[in-house]
Amino acid sequence: MNEKEVIEGCIKGNERDFKTFYSHFYGKMFHACVRYAKDREEAKDIVQEGFLRVFKNLDQFDFKGSLEGWVRRVMVNSAINHYRKQMKDIINYMEDDKVVYLEKHEEESYESPENISSEQLLAMVQSLTPVYRTVFNLSVMEGFSHKEISESLGITESTSRSNLAKARIKLQEMVNKQLVKINTHEAHGK
Repeated sequence: MNEKEVIEGCIKGNERDFKTFYSHFYGKMFHACVRYAKDREEAKDIVQEGFLRVFKNLDQFDFKGSLEGWVRRVMVNSAINHYRKQMKDIINYMEDDKVVYLEKHEEESYESPENISSEQLLAMVQSLTPVYRTVFNLSVMEGFSHKEISESLGITESTSRSNLAKARIKLQEMVNKQLVKINTHEAHGK
């Protein structure tokens, strides 16, 4: 795909270039959005919202950075906006939640054991509350700082840190439960 030609075609409204652009990026962007969604259907909605924003603002891409990186950033922002619209009450509730943030949670390793599949881990992340899932993905998967997360979601930095700690604890509990199931099945020869 010649990015410059396809972008210029999209800006001019060329349907073939829209299809080329969309098919080139859809898989990667769906994979990025599914981490923010509760299920695949919601992820499809986020991707569609994201592509609408991409096509609307494609004339702003300046060819100085990676097109894929730019599109991905738009998709992440679409996921953030999706949750802002739907989860304003939950975010306000979480901000009022007074939880002590323990530094040891930041230092603990939460790497997944090799005998838990990536599909199982994704399902665990998707089962987190929307706020925990969003903060976890923005921090761990996208590398956002707590300051960036707080500005994006309209919460305080301490709330972002607290939500990340809670998400990690919940994920560790789910991983531990899954390991117990695996070990129990192996011990019984199943």
